[in-house]
Amino acid sequence: MTASALTQAARDLSVTLGKMRFALPVTHVYCPLEYAWNIHERYLLRYGDGPKRVVFLGMNPGPFGMVQTGVPFGEIAVVRDWLGLEGNIAAPERINPKRPVEGFACMRSEVSGRRLWGLFRERFGTADAFSKEHFVANYCPLAFFNEGRNLTPDKLPASEQEPLLAACDAHLRTLVAALKPEWVIGVGAWAKARAVAALGTSGNVKIGHILHPSPASPAANRGWPQAAVRQLNELGVWAEPL
Repeated sequence: MTASALTQAARDLSVTLGKMRFALPVTHVYCPLEYAWNIHERYLLRYGDGPKRVVFLGMNPGPFGMVQTGVPFGEIAVVRDWLGLEGNIAAPERINPKRPVEGFACMRSEVSGRRLWGLFRERFGTADAFSKEHFVANYCPLAFFNEGRNLTPDKLPASEQEPLLAACDAHLRTLVAALKPEWVIGVGAWAKARAVAALGTSGNVKIGHILHPSPASPAANRGWPQAAVRQLNELGVWAEPL
């Protein structure tokens, strides 16, 4: 029932966000919950059956990750070879020629996703072992582009952020109610801040964060897996080092 609740919540969020419009500097908006729904739904049904002890929460889709596969931090090789998900991906209604959606034929690698899922694969061995207590989600399912440049939700004008964040906050509360995690771990400080805003700090869910694995972060390029494991150990999320 948990996975079914997640799929319905994702559909509802997709409908809500589909009614929103974004002005310049946003030139294109991609919603993988629409054009990559077949893979995203399979991800939820296979790996979203709760409860989960830990939910890792990302920010929004990367251009070579979830944009291509429909899976949060969805680095192609990991999604195909470790999570065991593959299939046809449709195309957004308006394609940005500098950011094509090639699905599993995309030759680019999402470094953040390769690092994040690579850590989980190294620690747990199999995706099923990882998913017994863990789940990976994205706070916002929309990817925003200014021509070829990726825009994160925090860069949008306040008037556009307000309804977007309200919808994503509500979805996060639904996800947490379904999965009943002990921990929500933001992948990056912004995701943690959104979890705090949506869930508060006085409930049963503990909230923390780890360093974002983006290659744009000098700190992440200096031993990201070790840094993330150390943070998770210090929080008490994981008990043993990698």
